[in-house]
Amino acid sequence: MNALDWSRGLTEMTLAFHILFATVGVGIPIFISIAEWIGIRKNDPHYSLMARRWTRGFVITVAVGVVTGTCIGLLLSLLWPEFMRFAGNVVSLPLFLETFAFFFEAIFLGIYLYTWNRFSNPYIHWLLTLPIVIGASASALFITMVNAFMNTPQGFTLEEGRLTNLDPIAAMFNPAMPSKVAHVLSSAYLTAAFLLAMIAAFAMLRGRDNEYNKKSIRLNMMTGLILAAATILIGDSSAVFLAEAQPEKLAAAEWHFETSSRAPLIIGGKLNPDTNEVTGAITIPWALSLLATHHPNGTVVGLNEFPKDEWPPLYVHYLFDAMVGIGFYLLAIPILFLFMTLAKRWNAYNRWMLAGIVAGGPFSLFAIELGWFYAEVGRQPWILRGYMRVSDAATTNPHVGITFWLFAALYLLLGIVCLLVLSRLFRNKPAELELEERRVIL
Repeated sequence: MNALDWSRGLTEMTLAFHILFATVGVGIPIFISIAEWIGIRKNDPHYSLMARRWTRGFVITVAVGVVTGTCIGLLLSLLWPEFMRFAGNVVSLPLFLETFAFFFEAIFLGIYLYTWNRFSNPYIHWLLTLPIVIGASASALFITMVNAFMNTPQGFTLEEGRLTNLDPIAAMFNPAMPSKVAHVLSSAYLTAAFLLAMIAAFAMLRGRDNEYNKKSIRLNMMTGLILAAATILIGDSSAVFLAEAQPEKLAAAEWHFETSSRAPLIIGGKLNPDTNEVTGAITIPWALSLLATHHPNGTVVGLNEFPKDEWPPLYVHYLFDAMVGIGFYLLAIPILFLFMTLAKRWNAYNRWMLAGIVAGGPFSLFAIELGWFYAEVGRQPWILRGYMRVSDAATTNPHVGITFWLFAALYLLLGIVCLLVLSRLFRNKPAELELEERRVIL
């Protein structure tokens, strides 16, 4: 492997590890806020306890996310120096704002943690969750702006191989930004809903059949239904955007080679790389045209319109299919749960339903990974679409392989420590929280 291959591998590993903690860091605060608000509004200690317990776990994931986020900033300079030299003046503003948003969140998180039961009016403490939610979501907003810029760069003039007449605001509000930001935020919130529901469902499967866990599942399934539907709708708008702005990315995901109207949607299958023939796939007539143009007769650009050296890797088809499939699973589970709850003929907390909810937790995280890899790999061979290839942006340092293994050891250590701390944190509760939990649940 050369320096480029090691640089790709290290960046992919770092992003794959970081995105898990970043997603939790963005999604969990809004549920902490909702739970505490319901607890105060209804004078229900179950929801107040949810907010307290979720906050304790959230703090640990934030700590790990800070480390891995810092690693990403470091790797941009170490592994992709030519990209930073070329476009660093453009992306520096959103990167700075992302750091500022994190510090904004961290300040209020610290105040929130140490002011439980310190205010005569509990709504004052709840108000502290709002800047935490805003800061967490703003972090996702600004870092996604950087990624969107890499897909649809604007806000500069290219003169003699250099970017001049820089307009960082125009670069941040590039054409890909609205759909990407909306999709990142909705999927983060959806993942958080399923992770929290997973914890409660797993506890019930272990025999802790109490009202606290049932309320947690109900809350997260109700919000999960709304968020799953929103994520799918936003994904639909993203497909329309790709068809217009990055047609090669959509065509690669759907193995669509010839420009045509009434284009079919291909699910699964096997591709012959020599003839571009697809076998064993489920084909839905006209569906790709509907997805890309919202019209069955719409024309969808095929991959053959582009030079082969500008084609994304064609395995992104499987990433896209799996991501969409999981998205519909995450929609079906809340629908089924709420139907069983409203019908009152069946027990909505039966073992099969609980197992389905538990499966939604890792599935949602896996969908995040798939979506992120599709977003990054589908942009290949460009690091800055139309301006700089990945191969031109990477370092030539021969020691990147050593760095890869050092970072791999760091992430392994962080993962193990995080899991151990979280398990001990919930197993050995502080005396104050343990007394409150016994009072609420028992």
